[in-house]
Amino acid sequence: MNSRLKVFGIVALLGFIAGVIAQVTADYIIPWLVVVLPALIDAKWLVSGFAGAALTLVLVSVWAYMTGKKEQHPY
Repeated sequence: MNSRLKVFGIVALLGFIAGVIAQVTADYIIPWLVVVLPALIDAKWLVSGFAGAALTLVLVSVWAYMTGKKEQHPY
């Protein structure tokens, strides 16, 4: 039961971090990109798609790193 509680806590923490990143992205990064790159005004879905892809890659990378088996070399 203890390991399940740890996994539950880690997933909750990752979800919290994802929410914070999404909020910061929505409040600061997307408006900044719209100012810097005026062509993206008509393509807000493009910015959202890239932000979602980046966030997903980060979360999956963290998950894979944290749950990966430790490699043991025979020599």
